[in-house]
Amino acid sequence: MRYSASKLILVFGMVLIWAALLTAQKPKKNEDEATRTLQGLVTDAAEKPVQDAVVQLKDLRTLQIRSYLTKEDGTYHFAGLKTDTDYQVKAAMGDLASGTKTLSVFDSRKIATINLKLDKKESRD
Repeated sequence: MRYSASKLILVFGMVLIWAALLTAQKPKKNEDEATRTLQGLVTDAAEKPVQDAVVQLKDLRTLQIRSYLTKEDGTYHFAGLKTDTDYQVKAAMGDLASGTKTLSVFDSRKIATINLKLDKKESRD
C-alpha cells in the first residue's frame, strides 16, 4: 500500500493538531481546579439590592485589593481566585459599609456566595 506525500503530510498535520489540542486542554483543567469564584449580593438595611456599591476583595497572602462596582441588581463577582488563599470581602457606598467577611481556604466550594449588607459606617472599618 503506497501513500502519496500529500496524504502523509495531511495525516501528520492532523495528528500534530490533535496532540496540540489535548496538551492545551490539560493546563486549563489544572488551572480550573486551582481557582474559584466569589459572588454575592449587596443590600441596604431594607434588604434592597444596591447598585454601584464598591466591593473590595483583599488577598490575605499578598494584601492585593481588587474592587468591583455592583450591578443594577446588586450583584458582584470575582473570578480566578486561588483555592489556597484566604480572602476578605467588604462593601461600601457613601456613609454606609458592610462588615468584613472571609472566604477561607477551608471553604471548598468552586463558586462561593457571600452576601453583604450595608449599614452605618461609624462602627465599621
